[in-house]
Amino acid sequence: MAAPTFDPTQRDPKAVAPTDSYSPSDRVWVYRGGDWRAGVVETVSPRAATVTYRPSSARGTGVDTLTASYMVPRADVDPLLDRAPQRR
Repeated sequence: MAAPTFDPTQRDPKAVAPTDSYSPSDRVWVYRGGDWRAGVVETVSPRAATVTYRPSSARGTGVDTLTASYMVPRADVDPLLDRAPQRR
């Protein structure tokens, strides 16, 4: 699945999942700097989520707090961002 192509400001508010429907470690797309970026949820509250994301195609990451309108679930694996599954 490629990054979303819609403008988050044009989303129907009724179709936006609440921020606290996400959990820490969930993979998400975050809208920052005019583009959708791969991210991982760090913490959530009813009003906002803190997300680590890749601000560019480089190896670095950024951390930001955003509302639900600017994030959507992500199925794709990002090898530089996603944590490897833990063995039991």
